[in-house]
Amino acid sequence: MTFPPANLPNVPRRGLMLVLSSPSGAGKSTISRALLERDADIALSVSATTRPPRPGEVDGKDYHFVSVETFQQMVAAGQFLEHARVFDNYYGTPRQPVEDTLAAGRDVLFDIDWQGTQQLGQNARADLVTVFILPPSLAELERRLHTRAQDSAEVVAKRMSKAGDEMSHWFEYDYILLNADIDRSIARVQAVLDAERLKRDRQVGMARFVNGLRGQ
Repeated sequence: MTFPPANLPNVPRRGLMLVLSSPSGAGKSTISRALLERDADIALSVSATTRPPRPGEVDGKDYHFVSVETFQQMVAAGQFLEHARVFDNYYGTPRQPVEDTLAAGRDVLFDIDWQGTQQLGQNARADLVTVFILPPSLAELERRLHTRAQDSAEVVAKRMSKAGDEMSHWFEYDYILLNADIDRSIARVQAVLDAERLKRDRQVGMARFVNGLRGQ
């Protein structure tokens, strides 16, 4: 199922930033892929990183690959909405591409953790909508991590040990979703997105549209 464009051609809208966060295995990536496939008015945020490209990754599509020096210059110039060091590499969300997308009336999807979400809240709270995705149980979370067969038993154990800390930040989010059924969860996130798009402050062209209806 695909969804029609969120904007009426004669009613300009400011886009929003939709954040999905969850412990690994709770369903965040599956929900994100479904939204991007079905909804033409939302695009995935492309982060900048100092790590080298992996096989098959494309600069500008998967990441913006930059040097450490360039990354630090961007930080100093205030060009990131959020940034962090993860192990030996830096990651960040360039501000200008996001701002251009929002001004054009399209939404931006972020797949980031609670720390990145906090930074976005400090820098652009009015544009931000946050959703935290919980598993129905720890046993189910562990089962999903083993079932997808992407990680070794050691990595799964590390992800499980980290899950508790990640889930402790649930109360910082606007919406909390218990992902027991993936199709229902996708529909619920889409419902959140649709409702947030209808907020008066985001429909920046509505006053002119209504005045036109009134003959003014």
